Amino acid sequence: MVKLNKIYTRTGDDGTTGLGTGERRLKSDRRVEAYGTVDEANACIGMARIHTGAGHPAIDAMLSRIQNDLFDLGADLAVPDDGEPLEYEPLRIVAAQTHRVEQDIDLINKDLRPLKSFVLNGGTPAAAALHLARTVARRAERLMVALAQDPAEHVNREALKYINRVSDFLFVAARAVNDNGNADVLWVPGKNR
Repeated sequence: MVKLNKIYTRTGDDGTTGLGTGERRLKSDRRVEAYGTVDEANACIGMARIHTGAGHPAIDAMLSRIQNDLFDLGADLAVPDDGEPLEYEPLRIVAAQTHRVEQDIDLINKDLRPLKSFVLNGGTPAAAALHLARTVARRAERLMVALAQDPAEHVNREALKYINRVSDFLFVAARAVNDNGNADVLWVPGKNR
């Protein structure tokens, strides 16, 4: 269990941070950037939930589960699997978490108006906030993919699937809180030429 008694330690004053393994890495390291961006996506979801709590309780409950899972994802990324045994079982994203998000997507998507154009980020405050969270989740995914391309690094394949599904979920959730797509702001190609 995590124990946070002291908030500042001064150990990061040199521009490094500790991974879950105790290894020190630069704060600009790709791994740190990846789990930091996962945390940023989580914060964006928290802001979106200010708008979903009262009017969209089912979606809000799904977002709450995703927020908890995103902490699992951060923990997964913060303890790289280097093949060496650890004194504890590291927390990893598992297929059941990805599957649950897929089920939530299917549940929400069945009631959405079919799309005939790309959706602009906006509509209701809840939808705009969810679209912002989606774009940050996509950035986290890109950073995780870049990290996985490094032969010296390992990224859990299920973690990559999970973050991909989260951004998909945030897209359909944004449409759902936009009156099931009826209040979506659609892109009109070349409209302002």
